[in-house]
Amino acid sequence: MKKCSVCKKVQIVSGCLDDYRRLAHYHYRDSRPGPFERIFVLRNEAVGPTRQKNIGVIVYSMPSPRLELRGKVTDNFFGGFDRNTQLELINRNIRCISRVIIAPRFRGLGLASRLVRQTMPKMNVPIIEAMAVMGQVNPFLEKAGMIPYASKLPKRFVQLIEALSMIGIEDKDLIDPEKVQEKLARLTRAEAEFIDCEIKRFLKGYGRRRNMPPGPERTRYILSRLTARAVYYIWFNETISNFKF
Repeated sequence: MKKCSVCKKVQIVSGCLDDYRRLAHYHYRDSRPGPFERIFVLRNEAVGPTRQKNIGVIVYSMPSPRLELRGKVTDNFFGGFDRNTQLELINRNIRCISRVIIAPRFRGLGLASRLVRQTMPKMNVPIIEAMAVMGQVNPFLEKAGMIPYASKLPKRFVQLIEALSMIGIEDKDLIDPEKVQEKLARLTRAEAEFIDCEIKRFLKGYGRRRNMPPGPERTRYILSRLTARAVYYIWFNETISNFKF
């Protein structure tokens, strides 16, 4: 983490849905996160009373009843029960991080990791989990102590990502459609023909989308597909040695 006055002055406090709403427009999914369990706010105490103090927020929700990677990671601990018992065990022992938002001007300071790391123990459950799109590009959850598990990318995904890399579009760019489109617009004719061929090959698996013409709409679509495969993260609370039955 970079040393700065902001990092020294921030505090993490309990928050509410209104705190989330104030920062929701900075998230790529700015809709309400659904039923939530608890919200914490990262508050900047260095600013005056007339300025916005909330610079970050984290939302904890109830867990999804079924996640394939959860079963693999926990050796199918929550399987083998009847449906009602399984749901009860999952709800007692797991909470899910559904949103982590840091205001743009405060990013790059390690505050997202700090917000996750310092709030997970406050949930008082054995397991915290999260699903993060492009977690390998911005691994703040891993830096906070969570363990990542990624499902294997299909071959055609890997081929397109490698092709984009060959023309100067790296993994970190894939979450910014405007930036990618700007780079595509600056390609030489040979580069443009090469990547257009690769994109058309990739789109063959998407029905009517296979004939999308080059442009911002196609760029947004292919990036939405490439970044839709989330990384599963899990954290085990070492202060709670047993699951709650």
